[in-house]
Amino acid sequence: MFIQTENTPNPNAVKFIPGTPVSPDGTFDFRTIEDAMAVSPLAKLLFEIGDVTGVYLGNNFVSVTKDETADWTQLKPMILAALMDHAMTGIPAVDENAVKQRQEAANDDPVVAQIIEILDDRVRPAVANDGGDVVFDRFEDGVLYLHMRGACAGCPSATMTLKDGIENMMKHFVPEVEEVRQII
Repeated sequence: MFIQTENTPNPNAVKFIPGTPVSPDGTFDFRTIEDAMAVSPLAKLLFEIGDVTGVYLGNNFVSVTKDETADWTQLKPMILAALMDHAMTGIPAVDENAVKQRQEAANDDPVVAQIIEILDDRVRPAVANDGGDVVFDRFEDGVLYLHMRGACAGCPSATMTLKDGIENMMKHFVPEVEEVRQII
């Protein structure tokens, strides 16, 4: 297995591309090992390395965020080894029950469905190139609340992406959206 790595705009996050699907049924973002314990054996394994502060599982990549004091030259080989070890087990990156729960929780509101469609078709592919994601949280009183995930979480250019890019696009395609706010 050959795993490519790409730097991201966030100096504390690297995108690992294994060349095979990672989380084909949706993206998952973990900020602690406790978050990952019952949901993702892969994320749990990566947190156990140490100095890992975030694991984001995309469709075909994994973004790993490190502690600011950690050194990528020491951390990358351990992450690559963990990714290869996990791939050899054949165990899915995410537990099937977690995927089912997320799918059942989908909102049937037509405005929310339109927002999610735009996020999925136009926004998420662009930010995925940088090892991140934008995830819908909720839409209420004209305000769209989003989570910046993976390499986008804590990235210096995340606010610009959110306000100049996503907010303008949403206002154009979904007139009900008056403002976009980031959930931290």
